Amino acid sequence: MFTLAEVASLNDIQPTYRILKPWWDVFMDYLAVVMLMVAIFAGTMQLTKDQVVCLPVLQSTVNSKAQPGTSGKADFTTVETTTGQGEEASMRTVSFGSAPTVTPDVPLSRATSPQYQPTESGQELKKEQKDSSGRKTNLDFQQYVFINQMCYHLALPWYSKYFPYLVLIHTIILIVSSNFWFKYPKTCSKIEHFVSILGKCFESPWTTKALSETACEDSEENKQRLTGAQSLPKYVSTSSDEGSPSASTPMITKSGFKFSADKPMIEVPSVTILDKKDGEQAKALFEKVRKFRAHVEDSDLIYKLYVGQTVIKTVKFIFILCYTANFVNTISFEHICNPKVEHLIGYTQFECTHNMAYMLKKLLISYISLICVYGFICLYTLFWLFRIPLKEYSFEKVREESSFSDIPDVKNDFAFLLHMVDQYDQLYSKRFGVFLSEVSENKLREISLNHEWTFEKLRQHVSRNAQDKQELHLFMLSGVPDAVFDLTDLDVLKLELIPEAKIPAKISQMTNLQELHLCHCPAKVEQTAFSFLRDHLRCLHVKFTDVAEIPAWVYLLKNLRELYLIGNLNSENNKMIGLESLRELRHLKILHVKSNLTKIPPNITDVAPHLTKLVIHNDGTKLVVLNSLKKMTNVAELELQNCELERIPHAIFSLSNLQELDLKSNSIRTIEEIISFQHLKRLTCLKLWHNKIVSIPSSITHIKNLESLYLSNNKLESLPAAVFSLQKLRCLDVSYNSIALIPVEICLLQNLQHFHITGNKVDVLPKQLFKCVKLRTLSLGQNCITSIPDKVSQLLQLTHLELKGNCLDRLPATLGQCQLLRKSGLVVEDHLFDALPSEVKEVLNQDTSIPFANGI
Repeated sequence: MFTLAEVASLNDIQPTYRILKPWWDVFMDYLAVVMLMVAIFAGTMQLTKDQVVCLPVLQSTVNSKAQPGTSGKADFTTVETTTGQGEEASMRTVSFGSAPTVTPDVPLSRATSPQYQPTESGQELKKEQKDSSGRKTNLDFQQYVFINQMCYHLALPWYSKYFPYLVLIHTIILIVSSNFWFKYPKTCSKIEHFVSILGKCFESPWTTKALSETACEDSEENKQRLTGAQSLPKYVSTSSDEGSPSASTPMITKSGFKFSADKPMIEVPSVTILDKKDGEQAKALFEKVRKFRAHVEDSDLIYKLYVGQTVIKTVKFIFILCYTANFVNTISFEHICNPKVEHLIGYTQFECTHNMAYMLKKLLISYISLICVYGFICLYTLFWLFRIPLKEYSFEKVREESSFSDIPDVKNDFAFLLHMVDQYDQLYSKRFGVFLSEVSENKLREISLNHEWTFEKLRQHVSRNAQDKQELHLFMLSGVPDAVFDLTDLDVLKLELIPEAKIPAKISQMTNLQELHLCHCPAKVEQTAFSFLRDHLRCLHVKFTDVAEIPAWVYLLKNLRELYLIGNLNSENNKMIGLESLRELRHLKILHVKSNLTKIPPNITDVAPHLTKLVIHNDGTKLVVLNSLKKMTNVAELELQNCELERIPHAIFSLSNLQELDLKSNSIRTIEEIISFQHLKRLTCLKLWHNKIVSIPSSITHIKNLESLYLSNNKLESLPAAVFSLQKLRCLDVSYNSIALIPVEICLLQNLQHFHITGNKVDVLPKQLFKCVKLRTLSLGQNCITSIPDKVSQLLQLTHLELKGNCLDRLPATLGQCQLLRKSGLVVEDHLFDALPSEVKEVLNQDTSIPFANGI
């Protein structure tokens, strides 16, 4: 027999799970407890008091009932048993009615009984018969006990004997079915995690103190903005996720907090909004909710399990009700028993009474009533499960009440758990929804960020760049700290890997800001901030993974001078490079695109008349279509690097204003088309480095105005005399080729200032080289040179001389006559420098402040 404590443990669900138990589950738990009590009470009564009492049905009585005169009369026999101090017992049989006295045959077992001895006197027998008004049965106590036990098992219906145990088993099954989803390993872990997160979200200070105070601040800020710019929308969002803006609708209203500001609020110090510990806990909760959602939304096991256990309880209820109703009438007080032991007791039939029949019948009716109520609740649960789509949960009402318009709807087990929580208290889901909102998370990050990045800390990160401008680089922050916009003297602002960057109206006080970098940072701007950037920003760098990440407002900055786009612009997105159009960038002069283009996007032609410099750096993708170049008549600088070009594009020959052409890192093998460059009267710089060029055609002489020629990292074996006919050439770079000889015609380049021939096979330096007296840079490293002529002293303007990597034994002492050459500009092995005379080394080691002459 189970004890109450042992059975009750099956229903001992942790108190924290109560939020997942709707009213019907709670009510069914109480019904199960009542049914359990019925089973225990009935079982206890049955073990202590359950018995039957049987009396034999006499043959004379049966015969007398068959007589016509006595057919309408009923005989009732009662038996009283008394137990003495010993094992002896006396029995008295009392007969009620008019049946005649009949003495049955004496059984063999009673033949030696003292009360039947013939030695008794006739007077005593008559007196005894006269005093007794009953009828003798000739059975002793042990025989009655034997008959009672046999008839308990033979005559009594089985349901009367096992009713309490069946109720106990059924109740345990129902309890297990009700709580199985809390115990099943595949679901209990998710439920425990959910309950834990839900409790923390409900009690988090972020859902109470922080939100209320930031709401007041937002209301005050919005009020101030409205008074300052009544004609403009409150917020402008430019996230590329929301699509590309058109010229008529350049901005999208930012979704955010919507709180009333009927009463003026005093600005609350940021320290009082949320302390650091609470802020960290709230950020951890956002991360936990995000991961839990991703883990639970991919399946509906909890929902299916709950539906399954509800169906099992409903089927169980129908089964119990069907078979139990049939046994209600079988429980009765009187029973006829035929034990078939006549050879032992002399009687064939007994009439028995069941003393617990009345109580068991009442308990059974009570149990049926409880089962009916239980079953109706199960049917209601099934109706609720299938009436609404429980695998979908909408926060529409929460969004309306809390103004968190970005709370997403959830599905599958996550949605089902929230539906169950709503049956307990809808306040839980409202507070839980706060941690599903990106607006709420961003606001929390903003508060924590402003606590950490103060004005003093930001000031320490400001540095000077190569252009001697004040620059601030912010990397991998949750947002842009408000204190950034107090750095009014900042020239360059770099924002990198900041997914929720927002540029408020305060940027308008940064009057020196002219350059902005957005590296994987789809920044949003307010309308006032956009107006400031549109009028003041001159240079913008945007680095992205996909073209959709480029903020739409970039293409509306009408005063922008330089635009740098670095990211993926494959063939599918080429048509989107303009994101509507570049037409609004009327003052754009420099466009730098580092991507993987297969053709020059047509939208670039929208600004082609204004462009003076176009740079396209491909990642090795072949640039095929270049016809759009013909429209860029004002382009002075053109770079097509790493575009897998095999020849010089013919479209370039139409650029009459071209001054500098850079075709670095392509696959150009021949440059016979170079003759067409004679039409480009303004071309002064030609860069064909890092290609596969094997020879220089003589037609290069037609580029009369060429001042810089870069042919390094090619496959040249010689320098033709035609190169030295370019009288205006100031820079010649033929490094890292296979050139073995420097032609003596090099002396014709009287304007040559920079000559680079590093990494070749030169072994002898012609004396004519030193007639180029304007040389400032001479790179001769990594060759086979064995000696340096003394005439190197003629290069009075030489500031940089590279000789490292040759076969030199010594350096000429005349190096000391190169007035501008210093040790820092002399690249040689240490032992060669140490071998110089001390006076030469002294000259080379001294500092100089003489300005360079004839610089480029």
